Formats: sequence, structure tokens, C-alpha cells
Amino acid sequence: MTHAQLPYPRVLQSLGWLALLAFLHGCSGEASPTTSRLPTRPAVTSGGAPSASAGTPNAVGAGGSSGSAVGGSAAQDGAGSAGMSAIGGTSAGGSAGAGDCMVPPAAPAVQGWASVDSMNQNGTTGGGDLPPQVVTTLTEFKQAVGGSAPAVVYLNAVLEPADIPIGPNKTIVGVCGAEIHGHLGISRVSNVILRNLKIQGYGVGDCTKDPSFDPVVGCSSGADAVSVTSQSHHIWVDHCDISDGTDGNLDINAGSDFITVSWTKFHYSPRTDNVGDDSTGVNGHRFSNLIGSGDNVPEDVGHLNVTWHHDWWADNVNQRMPRTRRGKIHVVNNLYTPVGDSYCTNSGFETHLLVENNVYAGVKNPLSPDANGDMLARNNVFDKTTGTTTANGTGFTPPYTLAPEATAGLATAIMTGAGPH
Repeated sequence: MTHAQLPYPRVLQSLGWLALLAFLHGCSGEASPTTSRLPTRPAVTSGGAPSASAGTPNAVGAGGSSGSAVGGSAAQDGAGSAGMSAIGGTSAGGSAGAGDCMVPPAAPAVQGWASVDSMNQNGTTGGGDLPPQVVTTLTEFKQAVGGSAPAVVYLNAVLEPADIPIGPNKTIVGVCGAEIHGHLGISRVSNVILRNLKIQGYGVGDCTKDPSFDPVVGCSSGADAVSVTSQSHHIWVDHCDISDGTDGNLDINAGSDFITVSWTKFHYSPRTDNVGDDSTGVNGHRFSNLIGSGDNVPEDVGHLNVTWHHDWWADNVNQRMPRTRRGKIHVVNNLYTPVGDSYCTNSGFETHLLVENNVYAGVKNPLSPDANGDMLARNNVFDKTTGTTTANGTGFTPPYTLAPEATAGLATAIMTGAGPH
């Protein structure tokens, strides 16, 4: 899929982004289609139906804070690309006010590990072509996404914080600015699709907000924003915005397998982690994505295979983008801009990583291969980075077709295309 074929319209949501994109190589905004209906944004619900308010046509949000200026650079071991300029912070966007928000963008085709037929599952189909069920309260949502019956669920609400388990054979799609707060748990299930959702963990600026927080331990005692665990398989997370998990944003462990994370943005609010025996201090345990919880987990052997493509690690992520163990991990066509990080992409215990055609901008330690892990990095762009930028391991040959895109214009495509639309 090329940048021009993005299934989601590239709607620029703030003056800050407009200024940013004016400097980026290959910048070309794409106007969203205009129809006679305005989208609505639901109110936070606690049991009743949400109130709706009309969006503001053509509104533009406040500009984002400025970030690091990033110039052009050559790729490692491959063709270079023109660099980026003025990588800035995020900003609050105005409502675009065009189109019917109850009709989500068309779903792209699944790529990567989630597309592979295995474990008595043919790719990842979720609820298939079933008619969607629209839910507007937390109670309705929990009922709709639980159980094993296939279902397509459209969430039209901003839910209050909760711990929400997901059953197998589900497609869960956000509409009209839907938000989930707290924790989504995918445990011992298969064939799940999460799409077009904003998911915010409990730990927004303060880990003690998490009901499971233990001050004896620190932030790591809390919940992830999304967890995939206990041999779950064929999971696809697409066009989501995931932030502020108390422990991680999206962690994958305990023998889970055949997972793709695509077009998703990861970030944190500023916070520290100053108490507990697992305290990380000023780093705030802003550790985004962990694959494998330890080196000695027998059920992980032969599993933990994950594809990350067109994802964006952004504001305040400190590390684990991702941190890996055991699996065959494909990291392709992603964007890294979290200035002030500790490290980005890691190959840990008995992993095989293929890291190709990514853009690392203004970060420290883009590549972090461990001595007991394997990483092959090629055709990546490192723009005003410090630390390791080469990894000459063996990697692996993916058992699926996913042709890496050129890095020219990739940052623009991801910043305008990642996350819900």
C-alpha cells in the first residue's frame, strides 16, 4: 500500500500540524470529502445514552509545541531520503465537521503476522461481515464485546475508566470520536480486531490513578492500556491512538502470537515514577510496548511473532518501541519522534528482528540489540539521532508479503494517517 492509497483521509487537525507539514519532504495534504451531515462527538457516559453536539465545520485546533528540527540524512545500508524539518509536539485539533461519523473509514487489508493462516485460524477476520451493533454505554459495550459469539461492535461513546475483557471473534470499531479509558484485556482468545479507537490507560500523568497501583512496587504494578496475553492469537490493532498505560501502552506476552499493530500512535502524558522498589524515577515508567515478560517463560518459545507497520512512537515515550523477547518481530515503515527517550527498538532474549525502512528523528539509541538477541536493520533513516544505528544480524524472512515502502514522505504519511479517523 502506497502513501497515496491510504484507506483513511489525511485530515490535518491543527495549525501546528499545518506548519509542521509545510516543512516535511513530500508534504501534500488531502482534503476530506464534504457531505451534508456533521459528525457528533459523544459525551462521557456512565450508563445513559451520550449527548451529542454538532462538530464545527472546518475548525482548526490550537498549534502544537515546537520540537526538534530535523534535517535530511542518508539511510543506513540503503537509499537515503530527504529529511524532515521542525518535528513538533502534538496539539489539540478542531473538529473537521464533515462527513457522517457513524460510517467509519473503510477497513484496509490485514498485513503481517495477523494475516497468516495458523492455529486453526485463517487470518484475522474478527466478526467478519456481520451487521454492526452500535453501543453507547459502558454496560452495553461490555456485553457486546464479551462472550465468544462473533460480533461487529461500533462504539459511539467516551467511556469512563474501567477494566474491559474482550471475547474472541470480535471487530471493535470506534465512531464519532469514541474513547476507551482504563484497560482493555485480550486474554486467552483469538481473532480480534481493534480499529479507529482512542484508548487511554489509567496512568494519565500519575500512576496512582490506577486502581491496581501498589506504592510498594511503583507504576509497573498497574495495568497496561491494552494487554494481549495468555496465548491469544490472531489479533489486529489498526488505526488506534493508545496512551498513558500505567505499566505499558500495549504489551504482548505469555505465548501470544500472530499479531499485527498498524497505523497506531503511542504516546504518554508527562509523569514520574518516584516510589516503589521498581521505581524508574524521572523516566516515569513511560515504557510503551513490551513483547515477552521474561527470559524464562516456556510458553513463549516459538511464539510472540508480531508485525509493527506504519506506527508512530511520539510524545514522552521513554523506551520499549518495542522491547522484545523470543519472537520473530518485523518492524517496518514506522516513525520515531519521542525526543528525550532512552532507546527505541530492542532485540532481546532469543528474538529475531527485521527492522527496515523506518524513520528515527531526533532520538537517542534508535537501535538497541542485546547480546542474546538478533537484529538485522536495513534502509532506515536516522535524522539527528545519537547512539547505535547499525545492526547486522540475520533477521528472518517473513512468511507473508509486505513490501517495505520508501522512506521519502513516510513521516508525513504516518503523521497524517496514524490513529483514528
